[in-house]
Amino acid sequence: MVLTPGPNMMYLVSRSISQGRRAGMISLAGVAAGFLVYLTLASAGLSVVFSTVPALYTTVKLAGAAYLAYLAWQAVRPGGTSVFTQVELPPDSTRKLLTMGLMTNLLNPKAAIMYASLIPQFVDPRAGHLMAQGFMLGGVQIAVSMVVNAGIVLAAGGIAVFLAKRPVWLRLQRYVTGTLLGLIAVKLATDKARPLPV
Repeated sequence: MVLTPGPNMMYLVSRSISQGRRAGMISLAGVAAGFLVYLTLASAGLSVVFSTVPALYTTVKLAGAAYLAYLAWQAVRPGGTSVFTQVELPPDSTRKLLTMGLMTNLLNPKAAIMYASLIPQFVDPRAGHLMAQGFMLGGVQIAVSMVVNAGIVLAAGGIAVFLAKRPVWLRLQRYVTGTLLGLIAVKLATDKARPLPV
């Protein structure tokens, strides 16, 4: 799931390519902070709110699906660019990189839906303290995400150079990304699952 292209990956790759690995790692710290915010909200009962107000959950879910569909269209539309296309971006301060990483993740529907609807389903009331279980499961997800995304940050420049020399591969990467995002958007929009209260 972490390898699925989305706003976080696009942001981290663009920063790493345009401003270097250090900027990518600082941005990744902001993304991690966003995960912690969602994890805290989910553990404090966000899924209970969604269970109590199903229309709110449906709204968030459909907004997330629409956003992923928009990202899919941006990838496959005529004249679209790959996430690994080298683009000149102005250098940003450490504070701005952290803030942008945080906001990119907080506005990421994939993260919101995952913490609000997926993690609570694995919490077992018979296994002890519910909030501790939520933080443990979320902590594992955050650790996996940070390792994978750190690898992407470190490899982004090399991948960009590799793909720049192979325009067919760059175009193929766009279509694969767009197709995956589109399929996830359709799945999210049509999924009948509801969050389980913790």
